[in-house]
Amino acid sequence: MNITIRTEHDVDIKEITSITKQAFANVEHSNHCEHFVVGALREAGVLTVSLVAEFEGKIIGHVAVSPVEISNGSSNWFGLGPVSVLPKYQGQGIGSKLINQALLNLRSSNAEGCVVLGDPNYYGRFGFKAEPSMVLEGVPAEYFQSQSFGCDMPKGNVTYHEGFYCTS
Repeated sequence: MNITIRTEHDVDIKEITSITKQAFANVEHSNHCEHFVVGALREAGVLTVSLVAEFEGKIIGHVAVSPVEISNGSSNWFGLGPVSVLPKYQGQGIGSKLINQALLNLRSSNAEGCVVLGDPNYYGRFGFKAEPSMVLEGVPAEYFQSQSFGCDMPKGNVTYHEGFYCTS
């Protein structure tokens, strides 16, 4: 499967919204607001990385990255997600390609590190791991993971952009 990963364009926004809705429609742990989150991050101008996966000229996946705050004042840290792939293309490595490229983009922009909330078995493949020093209140510690890009791991509570708390 020949997949192209590229930065989103304005003309992609409607399709990204549709893909994100479809990708999370049947996900048990989802509040089904992920498409609102991506829109809120974009509208706030904090969608630091926004990549799409194309197959045969059609967008079939998307990944978003936005800044996070750490209570100890550490800066230049980011949150990965949501990651969306159309259901019929899931399980074929497209999400992995999107995540790997997003992490490469962050590293090349001199980011300090990245956090993610999700399945540790899945995200562990990309170098994420639960770090006791990094806390996202209200979630089981093993599902909140981070990775440093060469700096010391900060200690503190992590806060995602307010767009993550969007419900409509």
